[in-house]
Amino acid sequence: MTRTATAVQNRKFTQNRLLQYLTAIYLTMWVAMAISPVDRMDWLLENLLVFVFCGAAISSVKRFQLSDLSYLLLFVFMTLHAIGAHYTYGQVPLGYWIRDEFGWNRNDFDRIAHFAYGLLFAYPIREIFVRTLAVKGFWSYFLPVDVILATSAFFELLEAWIAQMVKPELASKYLGSQGDLFDAQNDMATALMGAIVAMAYTAWLDRREGVAAL
Repeated sequence: MTRTATAVQNRKFTQNRLLQYLTAIYLTMWVAMAISPVDRMDWLLENLLVFVFCGAAISSVKRFQLSDLSYLLLFVFMTLHAIGAHYTYGQVPLGYWIRDEFGWNRNDFDRIAHFAYGLLFAYPIREIFVRTLAVKGFWSYFLPVDVILATSAFFELLEAWIAQMVKPELASKYLGSQGDLFDAQNDMATALMGAIVAMAYTAWLDRREGVAAL
């Protein structure tokens, strides 16, 4: 499995067996989760950015392919999101099980997803910085964390705007606050923690392997 330093930049989709498998599995999962979601309107709202992201990813494959590791990380997050969109994040069965098992007060599957966003997206973002802008050293680890925090804040604003414009009465379900007055701030903080963990581990791994240039 390739990492940033060994990624093949001009590899065709037909030559990347892992990417083919991940794409097939995700599409199958997405279609399954699109069938009879808990709330169709909420599912559609949750998938608006998915349509944009997948479109951008597909259009960029011929010009720029990420490493196998980055695609695997993105696949895991997108799978979590497909599950969350199907049930609405506040009603995912796994979240209820975790709540009951640990005695928590809410279904925290949305927190898991936000942490996963930071944890799983930070590495692909870093790869883009390293390979396209030749960012090195401290900044190659700091900038992905910065991007995760900025995009998390933007997503929170976007969610609020969409909920208000499309269907205000759906806002509480779509936003998934579950009575948490600081839900948006907690979501951003959780994503930030995930990104810090990912970049701290990447920096440690690079230092151990002697990847000084990255």
